[in-house]
Amino acid sequence: MSAIARPPTGAALTATLGAADGLWSDLIHAVEDAVAPLDTEWRPSKTEFGRMCLLRHKKRTLLYLTPEKEQIRVAIVLGEHACRVAMASALPAAIKKLLSEARPYAEGRGIRFSVRDPGDIPTVRALVEIKTTLKPRAC
Repeated sequence: MSAIARPPTGAALTATLGAADGLWSDLIHAVEDAVAPLDTEWRPSKTEFGRMCLLRHKKRTLLYLTPEKEQIRVAIVLGEHACRVAMASALPAAIKKLLSEARPYAEGRGIRFSVRDPGDIPTVRALVEIKTTLKPRAC
């Protein structure tokens, strides 16, 4: 099991995010509006910031958020059924391209992309909604 990291101070988070500082709380609130209750858990990371934030709902990890300079790096894993729904949705072409190029694993297809402005937040919320409204099927 991975080690849990101490949450960063608000000052450290703000210093790293810079102009994207407001996006951090806006992004978390948007996901929380879609899926509540939402828990955050910090884990060590090999990134420059040294840790990443997992957004979890009922012990299920929905998103991985990594603070970066002037942006937030988002990672999400979609199962094959959720991936097909995402491909048929109105998601941006760039996200669909990432999904189509992602290598399939047992847990699904993982993609990473950057959130740089408020216009990117609805895409993250849509991905979370697709991931959480579909029930995983037993084999």
